[in-house]
Amino acid sequence: MQALTNIAIPGAEAFYRGKVRDLYDLGDKMVMVTSDRLSAFDVIFNEGIPGRGEILTHISSHWFSLLPVKNHILETSVEKMPAPFCHYPDLLSGRTVLVKKCRRVDFECIVRGYLMGSAFAEYQKTGSVSGIAFQSGLKQGSKLPQPVFTPSTKADSGHDINITYEEMQKNIGADLSGKLKETSLRIFQIASEKLLEKGIILADTKFEFGLLNNEIILIDEALTPDSSRYWKKEEYDEAMKSGSAIPSMDKQIVRDYLNTLDWDKNPPPPPIPGNIIEKTLNKYKEIEKVILCITMEK
Repeated sequence: MQALTNIAIPGAEAFYRGKVRDLYDLGDKMVMVTSDRLSAFDVIFNEGIPGRGEILTHISSHWFSLLPVKNHILETSVEKMPAPFCHYPDLLSGRTVLVKKCRRVDFECIVRGYLMGSAFAEYQKTGSVSGIAFQSGLKQGSKLPQPVFTPSTKADSGHDINITYEEMQKNIGADLSGKLKETSLRIFQIASEKLLEKGIILADTKFEFGLLNNEIILIDEALTPDSSRYWKKEEYDEAMKSGSAIPSMDKQIVRDYLNTLDWDKNPPPPPIPGNIIEKTLNKYKEIEKVILCITMEK
C-alpha cells in the first residue's frame, strides 16, 4: 500500500494545504481531506505513512461523536457530500469529512497531565511550564499534580511557540481564553478517564477551536496520535521504575528517531527509514483499535 501524500481531485482545488490536511471551500462549509503526509517539528517529510490519514480521521470522528462539546462535523460519508467529492469514494472514503466553516482561534489549546517533550525541557531550565511553577525534582514523565493548560501560537509555517495563559488573554481576551481553557481541561479529563479504563494514559494533547455565531466549536482533529501522547499504563509504570524511556503509541516514535540525528529541525527534512514508518503505523493502528472501542453513557 502506497502513502497518499499528494491529493488531486478532478474539478476541485484546495484553497489551503496544511501539514497533513487539504481544505476545499464550499461557501459556509468546507471539505477536509486528511492525507498520509508525515510532519514532525512542524516540518513535512518526503515520506508518508500509508493509511495514516484514514486512521486519524476515524479516531477524530469517533471522539467528535462522543465528547459533550460542539464540533465542526457535518458529514463523514463521501457518497453524501457535494460533487465532485462524492464521485471519488475510492480516493476519499475514510479520510474525508464535510465540516462547518468557522473563524479559527489562532492558538493551540494544549493540556498536559504529565511532564514530557517541550514542557520537560522548559521545566529543566526554569522550573516552570508556560509560566506555571512546579516543585523541584520532577522527572521526565512525572505525573503533574493536576492537568495544566499551556497554550501555544498556531503557525501555518515554521514552529509554534509556547506562551503563557496570560499572554493568550492579552491577545484574545479573558472571557474567550477562560472558556477555551475550561473546555480543553474538561475534554482532557473525560478522555483521560475513559482511556485509563482501557489501560491507556493520555499524557498530553492539543485542541483547536473555532468560533461560529459566537459559539466555541471543536475543530481540526481530536485526540489523535498526531495531536496526543499515549502510553500503556503498565509500560509507563515499568519505565518510571526502571528509569527507561516510556514506549510511545503516537508520533513520538518519529520524533525520537529524529532526535538521534544531526538535524536542526528545519527544512529540508532527512529521510525516514522504512522500519520507523512501519513501527509508527503499527502503533497508530493499535491505539485506533482501543479508541474505537470507547463508548460514553447517554
